[in-house]
Amino acid sequence: MSNTPDLSPLGKTSAYQTSYAPGLLFPIARQAKRDELQLTGTMPFFGVDIWNAYELSWLNLRGKPQVAIATVTAPAESPNIIESKSFKLYLNSFNQTRLAGPDALLALLKADLAKGFGAPVHVALTLQDAFGTLKMGELDGLLLDRLDVEIDRYTPSPALLRAGRAGAPVDETLVSHLLKSNCLVTGQPDWASVQVRYVGPQIEQEGLLKYLIGFREHNEFHEQCVERIFMDIWRQCAPQKLAVYARYTRRGGLDINPWRSNFSGAPPSNLRTARQ
Repeated sequence: MSNTPDLSPLGKTSAYQTSYAPGLLFPIARQAKRDELQLTGTMPFFGVDIWNAYELSWLNLRGKPQVAIATVTAPAESPNIIESKSFKLYLNSFNQTRLAGPDALLALLKADLAKGFGAPVHVALTLQDAFGTLKMGELDGLLLDRLDVEIDRYTPSPALLRAGRAGAPVDETLVSHLLKSNCLVTGQPDWASVQVRYVGPQIEQEGLLKYLIGFREHNEFHEQCVERIFMDIWRQCAPQKLAVYARYTRRGGLDINPWRSNFSGAPPSNLRTARQ
């Protein structure tokens, strides 16, 4: 039987293990939610999920605590996501674990997370002496939030998405900081900024903003929301090129930043935003 969200640690009291426990990771198959979007076979997008883990600590061989920030990049074509609370519990299992050094930690993270996601992942550590090199920034693009819109619907409505088919194709990047969705299991709020890059018929901006705000009472995991946004824009507005990138605020020391695209080979910058 495959894992389902209701069987995950979400919404349940959990005992924190402080010694290495890779079995805490809880994979969930991506395909179940993709079936809702009628996605089978070859996906119309590729992409990555970029995770940043800010609460990572272990002991060196003399028992002295070490700290680092981990960045995990999982491919969208991997068969699974990892439920975020289980990810947090897994990371905390290193708290009292003695390791020979960062390379030993890195090897365990790569092996365990590859097994959980069901595909190779990229893992990088930012060690304490490099913390000062980290920078912040915001998603570039024309801000949709400047529009004075009236909202009366807080569930996603693809019918709000419209594009002008008569004019020449445009190359445009649009941004909103008003994306809010809710955890699929607990209903807790998830906050994000979202960037839409596209080439094609010009998307009607007011309708796009209303559509994005419509996720405000929608329950779905971060990765699933971004794929839903991508597919709704793709089907309703028919752009030739499309990329959707969301930067979610952190919870439990983790932020998740899904990116889906059909045209750009390089993942976007992992630049932390002010709200993250």
